[in-house]
Amino acid sequence: MTVTPFDSGIYGDLLGDAEIRELFSDTAQVRAMLEVEAALARAEAARGIIPKEAATAIGEAAARALDADWGAIGAATEASGVPVAALVSQLRATLEPEWREFVHWGATSQDIVDTAMVLRLRVALDVLAQRIDGLMARLRHLAAQHRQTLMVGRTRSQQATPITFGLKVVGWLAPFTRHRARLRELRTRLLCVQLGGAAGTLASFGGEGLEVATRVADELGLETPPLPWHTQRDAIAELGGWLSLVTGSLGKIGRDVLLLAQSEIDELREGGEGHGTSSTMPQKSNPVTAETLVALGRVNAGLLGSLHQASTPEHERGGPEWMMEWATLPQMVSCAAAALRHGERLFSNLEVRTDRMRQNLDRARGLPLAEAAVLELARHMPRSRALELVTEACRRVESSREDLVSVLREATPAPVDWDRLADPATATGLAVELVDGFLTRLATEDEDGAKA
Repeated sequence: MTVTPFDSGIYGDLLGDAEIRELFSDTAQVRAMLEVEAALARAEAARGIIPKEAATAIGEAAARALDADWGAIGAATEASGVPVAALVSQLRATLEPEWREFVHWGATSQDIVDTAMVLRLRVALDVLAQRIDGLMARLRHLAAQHRQTLMVGRTRSQQATPITFGLKVVGWLAPFTRHRARLRELRTRLLCVQLGGAAGTLASFGGEGLEVATRVADELGLETPPLPWHTQRDAIAELGGWLSLVTGSLGKIGRDVLLLAQSEIDELREGGEGHGTSSTMPQKSNPVTAETLVALGRVNAGLLGSLHQASTPEHERGGPEWMMEWATLPQMVSCAAAALRHGERLFSNLEVRTDRMRQNLDRARGLPLAEAAVLELARHMPRSRALELVTEACRRVESSREDLVSVLREATPAPVDWDRLADPATATGLAVELVDGFLTRLATEDEDGAKA
């Protein structure tokens, strides 16, 4: 196994994501840093800080595919803790001598690294947003399709009351409406240019620092923050929290599918050609996608603690916390992207066994109707007496082959519509209305968003 499975040729597609791997590759980082250096030069030239000819030359050099000396960059990064100086040196070497001194004018290494990271995160967030929309579309269709499909509801792993499968699905769907809203809010706080110079004072820009920062932001399509954020890492921590929330919601889905796919329950099955095969047991179809969702949710929850440890850099710029971000954030983004991809695949192939859902409900011999029975009997006697009668009847059902409604019919002369009580569909409360209301509200929100 490789040091991290996210970059492994064997495990990479299971636990990682190809698009995110590319975004966080060395090549992508160098490309983004060069883009920042070019934008900085153009902004400085516009304010008269460096010659326009220098900015043009730097922009042209940065736009060319740099034949980076990776060994030199790696060795310099080991020595200095950051790759910028070695990269700038190599960029300068491609320029005419009279323009070399104007590369990286006034900036500090963190300005370049942070802004380059934000550029790549912007693309990553677009990928994640698109996958959330895809997942939500599949869940919405599934919820509408099964708005009335009866099944046993389970609380604390035990059978509780009848619900509909559609209600369970909108319970999976609902957090993603909030994740989508959180992402829209997060982007304005996260996708900001970083430009502060050595200690965040912009002193090296001769009084033009704020204007330069605004121009760099405009060049790169980023927000301009009110001040440099070298040691204000709350937006990065917020991103980590959001990523963990997304994978946590997917992990909850995975957990439910795992349990409902157990052989003894068999209400759901993962589909797909050759999916989940066992090396020795031909009868098995392992719920690999659901397992992966649970694993990725737990991995991100653990990484979040490490990322939050990076929220305490010292003074005006720190070192250790910055490295902790490099070590954790790309993995968290990869986990989220992989989990969303797996989630879409899960619901593209999920087999919903409605007949088995009904069989499991019927095999419970009416016990999931106990709450409904208490409420119905309480219309004709004190609630305490109704609870006592139903509790005694449940004990009898558990020790016999009788069903709850039949036992209660014998136990009390109360004028109850026993046939209606025996129908699980009458005990689902507002399940169907909740599904319909949620899907209607979601459709309205989408229409309003499209108009906006």
